[in-house]
Amino acid sequence: MRVFVTGAAGFIGSETTKELIAAGHQVVGLARSDDNVRTLEQLGAEVHRGSLQDLDSLKRGARDCDGVIHLAFIHDFAKFAENGAIDKTAIEAIGDELVGTNKPFIVTSGTGLVAAGVVVTEDMRRESSAYVPRMSEQAGLAYASRGVRAMALRLPQVHGAAGKAGLLSYLVELARQKGAAAYVGEGTERWPAAHRQDVARLYRLALENGTADGIYHAVGEEGVAMREMIEVVGRALDVPVISITKEQAGEYYGPLAMFAGLDMPASSALTQQRLGWMPSGIGLIADISQPGYFKA
Repeated sequence: MRVFVTGAAGFIGSETTKELIAAGHQVVGLARSDDNVRTLEQLGAEVHRGSLQDLDSLKRGARDCDGVIHLAFIHDFAKFAENGAIDKTAIEAIGDELVGTNKPFIVTSGTGLVAAGVVVTEDMRRESSAYVPRMSEQAGLAYASRGVRAMALRLPQVHGAAGKAGLLSYLVELARQKGAAAYVGEGTERWPAAHRQDVARLYRLALENGTADGIYHAVGEEGVAMREMIEVVGRALDVPVISITKEQAGEYYGPLAMFAGLDMPASSALTQQRLGWMPSGIGLIADISQPGYFKA
């Protein structure tokens, strides 16, 4: 299959590109910079110049391929609403090009903020909310009724390369800036996690075998306690580990305060059953505890 991949040169995208090529697929990767071009060429992918805001480039990429995996997103939480709108417009440009083709179209979402106080499953639908301005899931799945094999793949905290661990990577930078690594209250809230090799394999399986309107969870671990994660960060950076109150979280976390203190466990039982996916990568704590993962 010839597959158009946005974000193909990124942390998860580059691993997904390798996974697809190893399985015999041809990857056409969106590249917005010369660095992206070099990365894609080294991976053996075809380069497609453009960006999320170059809608014509997105349409051409979708038109010329047999399927699309949309991984790109502008990760600037200070402009979360603006970047969510850019993402939605990009998804609609691709989706409009795919209407009536029955081509697979996978958009990327997250396991967090779907439902409060429960283990989130694939059968739980994400509702539109001003509190969560990223609307990739709703925008992408809307095409399932328009002749597109549209699917959503929800990500947890993805790790597997030094310095990278989903939202935790941003908390590491905060700990560096503030001279202390903080968790809220007792730090018992749980965040799910997965190794990026497992995640890449799930993107491929969904592309090959996923069903229209399907939601899949790339969850290897249902929930890792925040205190455990922050204690690893404190040791890695040699900074104190402290507990802060919910009221203090806004000042400490800044734009990430919406995630502070939230218990966000998620299951992948249905994904494993439906796609035969079995996560096998190293766990989050064991991975980020390796010397040099978060360099001081």
